[in-house]
Amino acid sequence: MASRPGILIWVALIFFFELVYCESVIDPDAPECTDRWIHIRRLPTRFNLDLLTNCSEYPVFDDFCPYLANHGLGQKTHNNSQSWYRSDPLMLELVFHRRMLEYSCLTSDPTAADAIFLPYYGGIDAIRYLFGPEVNSSFEHGLELYEFLQHDSPELWRRNGGHDHFVVLARPAWDFSQSPDKDPPIWGTSFLQLPEFYNITVLTLESRPWPWQEQAIPYPTSFHPATLALLDSWLRRVRHSRRTTLMLFAGGGGTSKTPNIRRSIRSECLNSSKYENSTRIPNGYSKLCDIVDCSNGICEHDPIRYMKPMLQASFCLQPPGDTPTRRSTFDGILAGCIPVFFEDLTAKSQYGWHMPKEEFGEFSVFIPKEDVVFGGQRIMDVLMGIPRAEVRRMREKVMELMPKILYRRHGSSLGLRTRKDAFDIAVEGSISRIKSKLKISFTSMI
Repeated sequence: MASRPGILIWVALIFFFELVYCESVIDPDAPECTDRWIHIRRLPTRFNLDLLTNCSEYPVFDDFCPYLANHGLGQKTHNNSQSWYRSDPLMLELVFHRRMLEYSCLTSDPTAADAIFLPYYGGIDAIRYLFGPEVNSSFEHGLELYEFLQHDSPELWRRNGGHDHFVVLARPAWDFSQSPDKDPPIWGTSFLQLPEFYNITVLTLESRPWPWQEQAIPYPTSFHPATLALLDSWLRRVRHSRRTTLMLFAGGGGTSKTPNIRRSIRSECLNSSKYENSTRIPNGYSKLCDIVDCSNGICEHDPIRYMKPMLQASFCLQPPGDTPTRRSTFDGILAGCIPVFFEDLTAKSQYGWHMPKEEFGEFSVFIPKEDVVFGGQRIMDVLMGIPRAEVRRMREKVMELMPKILYRRHGSSLGLRTRKDAFDIAVEGSISRIKSKLKISFTSMI
């Protein structure tokens, strides 16, 4: 468990990195930085680091102090681990902030920047509105930040109306989408509903069906390599892993009597054992279906529970849960396990920067959940009908995606930095989106 002195040391290190990186002068004529300059807006610590000092006292969360270790990657899964951590998705704001401090085209001059990053830990700040004593004041979430931006160097905000600013909120966008007029509040804060923030680009773990401000970026997995050798070593292990199970579901739910896709998956998996005992399984599989029970969050910080079964499965089932998206989608890709989706909102309409829509048919299988739940479609029949050569091609495509959906460790080797990861693609996408918005804004003024 992370101690308070340890947390204070971590906070001091972040301050040191901010001073070193943000105040450094980079050649303004560097050709590799043309149209890529970013300025990190200096925010008072109440908007980020101060939110971490009470990491063991937030409501609902017993203690997220251990997940602050290694600049938000969490503690290592074991002492000798070089790449595996007990990562929590909520810490993506810290991970992104730390990686941003290593970005190669930072400028201390905001007027020279193509984009401005706000290191605001809004997902953590939201806890007091979502679960804590300020639940009835959820419409106020973000107003203090806006007041600061208006009064501290106000020209930076006003020159483009916030269009050139971007921020990471490590939660689904639904958690920030409650109308400010909702009384009493039902769920969520009103950050994305405030007119003051309509123009900024917000990177979330899940976007709404009608995203305006936000863009979904991958959930952090537990794998954060620091060198190209470590990444390549994992890729070799994935490629040579023996796939003895046709399909796997890692998750909870599906135990209610109400018809739903998770219930149908569990039922089909349980019944698959009868098929295994009475019939020779085709395509060399020894098992048709496997379930890794992750009820009550027992898998969340323990990748050992699900990574080995995923490495042994050809297909990983990714049904929606409380919300459409799943961290398991990215865990499965990391294991070379071909994702099976049951609705587009789980990934196809979410992560277009990292997994282009037009390529989904090359690395995933889509089975409408209605066909399974109400139409009697067996998932196993669909998957066993895919030729083995096609399965191999799909797995190779999954492995091509792998470096793009993981977040490499901060301070990684120069060799690994030649491979764009989830952070690199998110930053490129943010800059591109900001430029498009500014162009539209400028055109509308003519």
